Amino acid sequence: MFDRISAIRSLGSKIALSAVVAASLVVAACGTTSTPTANGTTCPSTTSLSGAGSTFDAPLFSKMFTEYAGISCKVQINYQAVGSGTGITQLLQQTVDFGASDAPMKDTDLAKSPNGAILHIPVTIGAVAISYNLSQVDASTHLKLTGPVLANIFLGNIKFWDDTAIAQLNTGTTLPHVAITVVHRSDGSGTTGILSHYLTAVSPDWSSKVGAGNTLNWPTGVGAKGNAGVASAVKNTAGSIGYNELAYVLTNTIQYAQVQNQNGEFVAPSLDSAKAAAANFTNIPADLRFYIVNAGGAGSYPISGYSWVLVYQKQTSSDKGQALANAVWWMVHDGQQFSAALSYVALPANIVQKDEAQIKSMTCGSGACYKG
Repeated sequence: MFDRISAIRSLGSKIALSAVVAASLVVAACGTTSTPTANGTTCPSTTSLSGAGSTFDAPLFSKMFTEYAGISCKVQINYQAVGSGTGITQLLQQTVDFGASDAPMKDTDLAKSPNGAILHIPVTIGAVAISYNLSQVDASTHLKLTGPVLANIFLGNIKFWDDTAIAQLNTGTTLPHVAITVVHRSDGSGTTGILSHYLTAVSPDWSSKVGAGNTLNWPTGVGAKGNAGVASAVKNTAGSIGYNELAYVLTNTIQYAQVQNQNGEFVAPSLDSAKAAAANFTNIPADLRFYIVNAGGAGSYPISGYSWVLVYQKQTSSDKGQALANAVWWMVHDGQQFSAALSYVALPANIVQKDEAQIKSMTCGSGACYKG
């Protein structure tokens, strides 16, 4: 864990997460028609690709895209970390070449597609940490929370940190009588989608009153934009609680909780516990739209999830479609080597195999986009 934290902090010293969210990630990727690729085909002539969406993915994408600049072809990839909801909207408006989301698209959104089928291609797995700011509790102590207690906090039913429901789970830890300030996403967010699907699964009260989605009618709290915005608000608000992709919590040295899983274990978010959640979920649909929240099995962190790159199956430009297929293929293969250092889980082999089929189904004119 210390090695991973050091690696993340090293990256954070070079690229502030707030800047990652606010700015474009511009990197080289694939090049001119005269340059051969490693597999013997010629590079597409496309010089730029654009994407938008998930802030959950931003730290990993920053590293991936920087490294991708070292391959033989050179295409500028401009990625805007603006939230999963906005990424989906921009994909549907065809203002970007790909979207990125931590929540699969709903049927109602897929029905709005102006260009046929949209493919879901899993690119990473991460954990949504329950972040909090409680200086009266030692930073090395990860408070224990159950799903129902967490739901009641986010519903506004539990208002103080020394509430009996929290205290009973944390015997031996002195909790202060400090008001709880809930910090939630103000933008359409796949991270919210993961959290809310978990709370819906474990709390009938949450399910009936709020439900699951990328955008919610929050019953309490204050909103912040992006994972970076929530992390900043939690870090600067005494008594606050929020939710963040694990990389943001570790980089910003924010306290985070253990959450009880189906087996009754209190599990902290980590590379291993998110990996366990993915491994213990086997009911994977053909279209690759699924959640792994509240997964059974020992060691599973219950608020874990996949994140997807979203692309049109039918590409309107054969040349750009080839460049896009090449980039996504690299992300789900060679790009996975950068996951662990940033506390993301590398894709399991069965998901990579399914990704390969998705990418090979992308069509450019009368043929396949991917030529490898």
